[in-house]
Amino acid sequence: MFPIVARQDLSADNCLLQIAAPEIACKARAGQFFIVRIDERGERIPLTFADWDAQAGTVTAVFQRVGKSTHHLGTLQVGDAVQDMIGPLGRPSEIERFGTVVCVGGGVGIAPIYPITRALHEAGNRTLGIIGARTKDLLFWEDEMRQVCDELVVCTDDGSYKRKALVTEPLRELLERDQGGIDQVLSVGPAIMMKFVARTTEPFQIKTIVSLNSIMVDGTGMCGSCRVEVGGKTQFVCVDGPEFDGHQVDWDLLMARQRIYLDEEKVALEHFLACPR
Repeated sequence: MFPIVARQDLSADNCLLQIAAPEIACKARAGQFFIVRIDERGERIPLTFADWDAQAGTVTAVFQRVGKSTHHLGTLQVGDAVQDMIGPLGRPSEIERFGTVVCVGGGVGIAPIYPITRALHEAGNRTLGIIGARTKDLLFWEDEMRQVCDELVVCTDDGSYKRKALVTEPLRELLERDQGGIDQVLSVGPAIMMKFVARTTEPFQIKTIVSLNSIMVDGTGMCGSCRVEVGGKTQFVCVDGPEFDGHQVDWDLLMARQRIYLDEEKVALEHFLACPR
């Protein structure tokens, strides 16, 4: 069992859990993920590291309550525990001194982009950050991102806080302002956002790395459910990723696969909300 040692509601939809998992915390690296299972009847939930503390032996997960399992996870309180936890999984982010890097986080993707940005900043890069959400209520960790960014742009789709814009608008402006001066772009967020981040950078021929969130079961390359097409070849997000070249991803196929179980997920959530454990 892995006990919950801290909990915070970041918004009406987003929840933070800090979980005691010392063997995972001591090996975690930016860009990797772990899988939790709440109980013996629960499904396996992949979560990218939002943070970790090797000395305290804890890992931090930030997730959005979307389906049955994330709603259930969001009911856990300090003192509760998840039954199973495995990690770190996936390949860590490539961290070296590239030069100037733009880090783009959208919605709950702000959480995993934070440790990546921090690692790049600590490696000596000039880090330019862009974070966005649909509304002010869904934004979080602005202060944390400011601490690891040389510049930070904050925007909301509806204009309820800071700049009214999609993240691709300030991204394009940075690319045009610093033509030839930006060495890499990294993006974490909804698939549709990452797709258009990649489309925005493509004309500038700037390497663009995205962290994919395909449907996943075992997380070790056995089941094949997380397969995606990158550069015309089948890749597995759990072992080949989760980070890939955004210009090579078949985004339409990825998003089609993400929608496969929408009906089943809706039924499961309705049942859970009607009869919570």
